[in-house]
Amino acid sequence: MNPQAKLIFVTSLLLGTTIAISSNHWIMAWTGLEINTLAILPLISKSHHPRAIEAATKYFLVQATASALVLFSSMTNAWHTGQWDITQLTHPTSCLIMTAAISIKLGLVPFHFWFPEVLQGTSLITGLLLSTAMKFPPMTLLYMTSQSLNSTLLTTMAILSAAMGGWMGLNQTQVRKIMAFSSISHLGWMAIIITYNPKLTLLNFYLYTLMTATVFLALNYIKALKLSTLMTAWTKAPSLSAILLLTLLSLAGLPPLTGFLPKWLIIQELTKQDMAPAAVMISLLSLLSLFFYLRLVYCATITLPPHTVNHMKQWHNSKPINPLIAILATLSITLLPISPTISAII
Repeated sequence: MNPQAKLIFVTSLLLGTTIAISSNHWIMAWTGLEINTLAILPLISKSHHPRAIEAATKYFLVQATASALVLFSSMTNAWHTGQWDITQLTHPTSCLIMTAAISIKLGLVPFHFWFPEVLQGTSLITGLLLSTAMKFPPMTLLYMTSQSLNSTLLTTMAILSAAMGGWMGLNQTQVRKIMAFSSISHLGWMAIIITYNPKLTLLNFYLYTLMTATVFLALNYIKALKLSTLMTAWTKAPSLSAILLLTLLSLAGLPPLTGFLPKWLIIQELTKQDMAPAAVMISLLSLLSLFFYLRLVYCATITLPPHTVNHMKQWHNSKPINPLIAILATLSITLLPISPTISAII
């Protein structure tokens, strides 16, 4: 892609995100979301492969539908209350439509089917943007309207997301699809707590972004798109494979790694809210996700390829590892000991 064109698209992406997260008026938030959608479409379809064009088309149709619902919901609310302020979303029908619209944008169950397909059709770096940066504006809108939303509906969607994200990721062999179902599962953890402790949802989102960025950048460095490629990747960069192992276990939420922190705090908060059954259910469903994270770990570091003739060991990569991967990986693994400080901040 032309560097000038890429600069325009990335700048538009930053501009759209900034407008969406800093606006108080629904029309401005809608404008930011639309700028974001239009900026990411050329990045998805830049490879000119039929799968990439298909992914861009699916993404456009889904996001356009969600944006139309955001506009419809905010107009209905303004009609009944006379308010365009984002925090003044009070009309029940508007709240219901807005929950559906934001769920479509995020990829929460039952509106999740587009996300794995779109992620599979893009490059790893664009997939990283779709999994993290593109979820930030809808997550901010969810945060700002959290007091008005139906907690029972969100809890149901969250538990279904944790279940479907774990269950559908079990038999996948494509790394990008596994990361997509991982994202759906993590969104369940964020959605279940949003009406009770919105700041905890943001903390979960930030830590998820940190760990996902590490995994995607590591996979991009070793050029691994499927499990069979991942099996031979340890010869390319042995140290990076070890880092990937720990980061994937952190993403699974195993102590004493960073990923355990948000799950620990969310389970604690749910128990305080007399929602122990929901906490137990979502904790058990996270075991499904743990299974495919362990598969990734096993393929990346623990196993040798079964057929050494067909899967030749790759040459050790002499290209230096990006320092950003090292910084993100350190944060993804070691933040749990300072959890009292993080809890005090939120």
